[in-house]
Amino acid sequence: MAALARPAACLRQVVSRALHTQTASPSTAASALSLVRSQPSQYVVATLAGRKYLLAPRDLLTVPRLKDVRVGDVLALSEIHEVGSREYTLRGNPTIPPDHVKVEATVVEHTKGKMETIFKKKRRKGYQKTITHKQTYTRLRIGPIDVVVDQTAPSS
Repeated sequence: MAALARPAACLRQVVSRALHTQTASPSTAASALSLVRSQPSQYVVATLAGRKYLLAPRDLLTVPRLKDVRVGDVLALSEIHEVGSREYTLRGNPTIPPDHVKVEATVVEHTKGKMETIFKKKRRKGYQKTITHKQTYTRLRIGPIDVVVDQTAPSS
């Protein structure tokens, strides 16, 4: 009988501890966005050139060469999967609509990586081949993250 009372006491302590540390979660996306916006610094997880990147304002991002952009062009990141701050995070399903979060990236330069050497050989055939190349990259400067809280839209 005493063994049955012991787990209940432990359970009561865990529940009270969980209630003590639990914070109120926002009920709508607009209230969640306003909580993220109220924090001093934000970050986003966005897809660019087929890969996901964790980005913050003023980051310098190096991606594989984007052929259809010039130096100085401003790109609007449309596929944003997550926006957050130190205490709050909002994830999209699969992305957050572009009218809620706006992030821009400015093309800083087109550059090349280090010299890569590829050596091919077939043994006992006398075949040897050395290929060298430099991979091309595009460097982007991430602009400010604008979290737009639309107060006129009905909450869903």
